[in-house]
Amino acid sequence: MKKKFFISFIISFLIFSLIFLEFGEDFLLGKKSTIAVDENDDELSFDNDNIIEQKVKNEILFLLMGVDSKDVKKSKGRRTDTMMLVKVNFDTGEINLLSIPRDTRVAVRGKQDKITHAHAYGGVELAMKSVRDFLNLDIDYYVKVDYQIVMDVVDEIGGVTIDVPRRMKYDDPKADPPLHIDIAKGVQTLDGKNAHDFLRWRKNNDGTGYPDGDVGRIKAQQMFMKELIKQTLKLKNIPKIPKLINTYFDNVETNIPKSAILKAAMSAKKIDLEKMVTNTIPGEGKRIDGVDYWIYYVDETEAIVHQMFSDYLLGQ
Repeated sequence: MKKKFFISFIISFLIFSLIFLEFGEDFLLGKKSTIAVDENDDELSFDNDNIIEQKVKNEILFLLMGVDSKDVKKSKGRRTDTMMLVKVNFDTGEINLLSIPRDTRVAVRGKQDKITHAHAYGGVELAMKSVRDFLNLDIDYYVKVDYQIVMDVVDEIGGVTIDVPRRMKYDDPKADPPLHIDIAKGVQTLDGKNAHDFLRWRKNNDGTGYPDGDVGRIKAQQMFMKELIKQTLKLKNIPKIPKLINTYFDNVETNIPKSAILKAAMSAKKIDLEKMVTNTIPGEGKRIDGVDYWIYYVDETEAIVHQMFSDYLLGQ
């Protein structure tokens, strides 16, 4: 029984670290927590005094932010390269994921701006406030990661095999670190560096990119995420858990309470990635005063939010 529980615990770690919901020890205040197993009991006990009451029983909603940074703990003043809302139901194992294009034009500090700038201006607090105001949702939790976690996990499991949709060739020597992307089209196994480049790629040196712009990039990221999780959960990778845990500690910042994490662990066997619901804020690209934005469709966005996150709407 204890072995079965331990495996479930490990699987939940992989699932939620790679979707970036995790059972972590590093919280926003830099506080360390302890996880202990009673040798005569099959349950985990948590030292936890950092709990925010969940809005819906046995469910959690959090904002995932991927920062454009080498180190998540030194990401102050950096933009978010990826922003997603993730809802996990611990009873059913259902996962809803809504991607927010980085160029989405919303109110940030009282004026219209790209949502990617919110974190650069005011950190986690302003990023969450901007998303709350934009989508009219009650969001308490966040998970912030850097791209290093993807590189480390991919290398540790021996690469991720995906079907790259197009040739990717882009160089930016001024980036930190410098970007030199060179990935062929077609089915191949990407190592950590190429996985990072695949996720970061937006356009080629000649200006060509995804036909549907940043929305195409989001779809590619969602596809990669599913494949990464599937391939990490292969039995051969279970012995590699310790290194993956260290990678998590080094590259994730979150305020999700351990009470929710325990429920996540217990629901791991219920999760079916084929039933994961993914969506993207609908809209169209538009240039305003020389700046490219994603102008979201108000009615369509409202309908999607109601469908995916109705229990978290403010003012009801």
